[in-house]
Amino acid sequence: MSDVTMVDCPTCGKQVAWDQQSTWRPFCSKRCQLIDLGEWAAEEKYIPSHSDQNDSDDWSEQQDEFR
Repeated sequence: MSDVTMVDCPTCGKQVAWDQQSTWRPFCSKRCQLIDLGEWAAEEKYIPSHSDQNDSDDWSEQQDEFR
């Protein structure tokens, strides 16, 4: 018996074998991989930060220093 680990596709939930035969792991397909990438690019997904300051705050402060 083979000890193949099965995981859920993060996009659709379909079971995917975690092995070298699964080209798009942890996704079940290229389509699900691109859907996930699009969600990150559209900032629908993000890694939460504990900072009250966003990236544009630093940039605007740096610009003021050069004036």
